[in-house]
Amino acid sequence: RVLFSFGILSFSLVITIAALFEGKTTMWESVPKVIAVILFFGLMSVVGMLEGMQIAFFGVAKLTEEERGNNKWALSTCDILYNRRNGLNLPGFMIGRQLTVVTCFFVVARVTTQNVGDDEKNVMGISDGLQGFLNLGFQGALITTILASISWQLVAGAFPVAFFSNPVTYG
Repeated sequence: RVLFSFGILSFSLVITIAALFEGKTTMWESVPKVIAVILFFGLMSVVGMLEGMQIAFFGVAKLTEEERGNNKWALSTCDILYNRRNGLNLPGFMIGRQLTVVTCFFVVARVTTQNVGDDEKNVMGISDGLQGFLNLGFQGALITTILASISWQLVAGAFPVAFFSNPVTYG
């Protein structure tokens, strides 16, 4: 199952990046192809950090102050989330996080969904039936679910204090 999943994910990444470089996605025409690829990976990283932060914040909330370690970034983040405003910063972050994630997902969907017409050459010369399926955008959903969401959540769940120690989580 692992190899099958890895194969599907790899195929999805290859076909999506090829479609981006061929200009065959629903990405706005005014955006250069290289910028679309950079935007794709940048937004996936933003979503990943936000997804991981959510898991890490709830994981660290259960720890005592001694268990949270002594890293400057981790302690500063804990102070902002759990101590200031009587702990109301955490729910506020969660609302803002969700709005940002949804917005990023809409843009990533725009970047990754293929749009190849019947009279156009298919991406990487694949069959018409497979191209019709890829035009539905499922490969983009698969990529974002695995690479921009679940993998970051797993890492943050396993190492919440280490995740907190990253300066990006403070910013």
